[in-house]
Amino acid sequence: MELFTPDFGLIFWMFVAFAVLFFVLYKWGWPVIIKGIESRADLIDKGVEYAQNAKEQLDHAREEAEKYIVDARRQQAEMLREADKMKTQIIEDARMAAQKEAQKVMDAAKVSIEQERKEAELSFRNEVSAFALDIAAKVVRNEMKDQKAQSRLVDSLLDDMEKQN
Repeated sequence: MELFTPDFGLIFWMFVAFAVLFFVLYKWGWPVIIKGIESRADLIDKGVEYAQNAKEQLDHAREEAEKYIVDARRQQAEMLREADKMKTQIIEDARMAAQKEAQKVMDAAKVSIEQERKEAELSFRNEVSAFALDIAAKVVRNEMKDQKAQSRLVDSLLDDMEKQN
């Protein structure tokens, strides 16, 4: 039963041992424990802060990515519009070039036709003149067989020349 009813000496020495242990723990153990707990708390706080910063950076990165996507889509649409304009311009330029070329061909054909018409006209006049001269020569030969007709012709030609001068 001694364990259940301790002596005053046992209590005293237990108290002294407890006080020494408490003093040693208070002086050297407790600050190390507190420092460890505080460093652990700081580490946890820094981890939470790092996680929050990472979340903010992720949100910011998502916003930036959305901006880049929107900008890329806008640029894509602009490029498509520009390509469409270029396509339309190229088609229009080709159409204009074809029209100019067709106009040149038509103008060249008109000039060629006009030249051929003038040549045909000149050829026709020359042939008509040749026929007229042949006919006139035949008529004059028939008419000029006698001397009186020849004199009359020479006299009328001389009179015409005098009138012109």
